[in-house]
Amino acid sequence: MPNDRFDLTARTCARLAALVALGLSAAGCVTNDTKVASAPPRATGEVSRTAWAMPGRARIAQPASTKTHGQPKNFDGVASYYWQGTHVATGARFEPNGLTAAHRSLPFGTRVRVSDPKTKRSVIVTINDRGPFVQGRVLDLSVGAARALGIEGRGVGRVHAEVM
Repeated sequence: MPNDRFDLTARTCARLAALVALGLSAAGCVTNDTKVASAPPRATGEVSRTAWAMPGRARIAQPASTKTHGQPKNFDGVASYYWQGTHVATGARFEPNGLTAAHRSLPFGTRVRVSDPKTKRSVIVTINDRGPFVQGRVLDLSVGAARALGIEGRGVGRVHAEVM
C-alpha cells in the first residue's frame, strides 16, 4: 500500500513536469513579429496616422486626408442615434455625449457637417465607428450629436451631410 501512494505521487509529478516542459517549449515557438504593410509615401508630403482596430488585432493605417476617391462629398438620408456600447470600431471607448458618428465606408477621423433641414441646426461630427446596419440609414450619430441636432426625441431624422 505505501508503494501505491508513492507510485501515484511520482506519476502525478512526472505528468506535471511533462506539461510544464511542453508549455515552455510551446512558449518558445511564439513570436511577436507581426508585420504590418505600410502605405507608400504620398507625393504631397502628407503624413499618415495610425488608427487602432479592436484591441488585440493588427493596426490599420488610415490616411491623414479625409477626402477619398469614390466617396460622396455631400449626401442626404435618414440618420439615427445610438447610446449603447463600450468601444467603437477604432478601438476607442464609446463616448455617448461626444460628437461622433458611424458611417459604412468613410475613413475613420473624417469630419462631417451634419444638418437637420427641419430644425436648421448643424453639428460637426467625427467618424469613428462603422454602421448603421439598418437599410435606408446613412449615419448613426452619438446621443450628443443627436441632441445637438434636435433629433433625440424623434429617434431618427432626415439629414444633409457634407464631408469637410
